[in-house]
Amino acid sequence: MILGIGSDLCDIRRIERSIERFGDRFTHRIYTEGERARSDRRAARAPSYARRFAAKEACAKALGTGLSQGVFWRDMEVVNLPGGRPTLRLTGGALERLRAMTPQGYEPVVHVSLTDDPPLAQAFVVIEAIPIGEMGALRHPPP
Repeated sequence: MILGIGSDLCDIRRIERSIERFGDRFTHRIYTEGERARSDRRAARAPSYARRFAAKEACAKALGTGLSQGVFWRDMEVVNLPGGRPTLRLTGGALERLRAMTPQGYEPVVHVSLTDDPPLAQAFVVIEAIPIGEMGALRHPPP
């Protein structure tokens, strides 16, 4: 069953300007250490950061809270499953909200789709609940 859906469109140039203007102050406020390491390894840093920014916004919408009610930027981390597929690892207030919205007897699965076509980056997030024990290949990273 679908618990939440969120989407976001982000202007890569805006993220690039924020990185140029604020540097580490911006990236450390929004992104986890793992996200910074992954994006900083890329020749085109800004699109990587913009995709992750869009994913966090989309996730906050799918959670139904936005960036409020105890949900903060770094509570949502874009990570990749072993095959490379992106997902989100939630912690803190985002994880609390995910647990609260998941019905008893179900496990949450967070599906993420990321893309960019400069100057835009886009993300879709679908939060699904699957009966416990039926996760199989959909296994998401532990919180």
